[in-house]
Amino acid sequence: MTRTVEFYFDLGSPTAYLAHKRLRQLSAEYDLAVRYLPMLLGGIFKATGNTSPVAIPAKGKYMLEQDLPRFARRYGVTLRFNPHFPINTLNLMRAAVAARRLGCFDEYVDLAYDAIWAREQNMGDPAVVSRELAQGGLDADALLAMSQDPEVKAELAANTDAAVARGVFGAPTLFMEGQMYFGQDRLDFIEQALKT
Repeated sequence: MTRTVEFYFDLGSPTAYLAHKRLRQLSAEYDLAVRYLPMLLGGIFKATGNTSPVAIPAKGKYMLEQDLPRFARRYGVTLRFNPHFPINTLNLMRAAVAARRLGCFDEYVDLAYDAIWAREQNMGDPAVVSRELAQGGLDADALLAMSQDPEVKAELAANTDAAVARGVFGAPTLFMEGQMYFGQDRLDFIEQALKT
């Protein structure tokens, strides 16, 4: 029986990047479908009064220098801290909504995540975004144009509002079978559930 995980994500979050990579691995190993739900992390923080963990210097140092590299090694994935962090992801997340409408969502998410967290690109710069999308074989002009469509903007805002209504306060947040899991370091619980 196929199980489904709902994955609230923002491309600017390194922990959501690790969750994305691990969910791809779990989907290959188990009968798991992942429903990606783009949201705007800045909107979540504003609505809930939360802040990025890196806003606390000691916690940020620990996460970036020890904890996240530890998980990247566990998952066997590349993670490089982006020198342009934090990146304003508003247009990137709108483009994620557009990519679903254009039928290239998986390719877009893989490309954008890798550009930020493996290749250290400044994906807050529209020229860099356009170049990366084109080099990845996507129609950059179509994606970027559709990302500015009022319906696309409204969908991202609605996703963010729906996330807040469900109790989301950060990224990544996942839901499976009525249970909420916050943080990529909770994916072991999801894997345990998949084994039953």
